Amino acid sequence: MGDLKTGTIAAVAALLVLAGVIGWRFLASPEEPVAETEAGMSTAPTLDDLRARAEADPANAQAWHELGIALFGANRFAEAAEAYEMAVQADGDAAELWSSLGEARVMASENDPMPAPAAEAFRMALSLDAADPRARYFLAVEKDLSGDHVGAIADWLALLADTPPGAPWENDLVRTIQQVAAINDIDVDERIATAASTRDLLPANALAMPTRGPTQDQMAAAASLSPGQQQAMAQGMVQQLADRIEAQGGSVQEWVMLMRSYQQMGRLGDARRTRDAAVAAHPDATNQIAEIANQLGIE
Repeated sequence: MGDLKTGTIAAVAALLVLAGVIGWRFLASPEEPVAETEAGMSTAPTLDDLRARAEADPANAQAWHELGIALFGANRFAEAAEAYEMAVQADGDAAELWSSLGEARVMASENDPMPAPAAEAFRMALSLDAADPRARYFLAVEKDLSGDHVGAIADWLALLADTPPGAPWENDLVRTIQQVAAINDIDVDERIATAASTRDLLPANALAMPTRGPTQDQMAAAASLSPGQQQAMAQGMVQQLADRIEAQGGSVQEWVMLMRSYQQMGRLGDARRTRDAAVAAHPDATNQIAEIANQLGIE
């Protein structure tokens, strides 16, 4: 890795938050099997259920994949990486499994924002499928971390141009481009519009829509913020997510992200209330949400 600009360091945390969102959304996971309770209500499998199924059939890549997704959602990134390592052993020709492994390795790393084994997994994914969006996204992050901000933005713009219309990660990707560009004084508005218009991907007012993350001006100023001020910015991002979910509703993964964010911030009361609200919004996922809350220490 090359030397990192102060502004880029400030951006890394935001990039990884967005990457976590994009990582969940890039892969349309198959529907998990559900069990019927005596009362006739369906329940999602627990982590123990998923692990038992995978260990009972080690050559079943899909079973390891589903376990990896669940462990990732529970913030158990190192274990998720181990599950994906088993998945690629079972099926080494699936690009999505390699890119999932790379993402888990990134999130499991405590010091290096792009550890070499993660980059290797992303490159393996691209060798199998040059269009794999998760691998493309993260290898652009690697460029940004190395100091090649122009190259990173170019790669993200190319990914945007290839993004299917209405893809759920589209606006997050646009914000990543905007934020890194703002930090490094790179003009991208016209280039974003061009990439978007190529496939008519974005609504006409997309660039004017309120964002869930920091604005360009906020990210441009991040380099001069103290750690306490950066923490306040992160809290603002979490509040925006909470406000959006309250106003528009959210998926199970988004509720879990909010719950996990509160837990990481030490706001256990809010984490508990979010858990309860998530269960109320998604009663069929009660066991899954409760399992993740338990793993996070939310009682």
